[in-house]
Amino acid sequence: MLEDYLHILIFLVVAFLIGLAPRVMGSLLGPRRPGLEKDSPYECGFEAFENARMKFDVRYYLVAILFIIFDLEIAFLFPWAVVLEELGLGGLIAMVVFLGILVVGFIYEWRKGALEWE
Repeated sequence: MLEDYLHILIFLVVAFLIGLAPRVMGSLLGPRRPGLEKDSPYECGFEAFENARMKFDVRYYLVAILFIIFDLEIAFLFPWAVVLEELGLGGLIAMVVFLGILVVGFIYEWRKGALEWE
């Protein structure tokens, strides 16, 4: 029974090594040039330790909405595409409605200018 899961274990080990290799190579071979700007924390485009009630640009929210739109779209399209034949016409209509709602959000983002960064 455990031999059925051997290929999954091999996949996980290879994936871990592929993810770890660039990090190790970068720390060993990469240049080290520390500086004030490089060492400062970066949080949403403004200083990390200022007044909590300060005003900041609404485009950060728009970028977050864009991420949710595209992340949800991809996260739901793959499983839906796998079982599309089993779902039939009802599943197709449901996905068209879902994608239509996401397109409305994308159009809202486009009109607000979130895709044009200065």
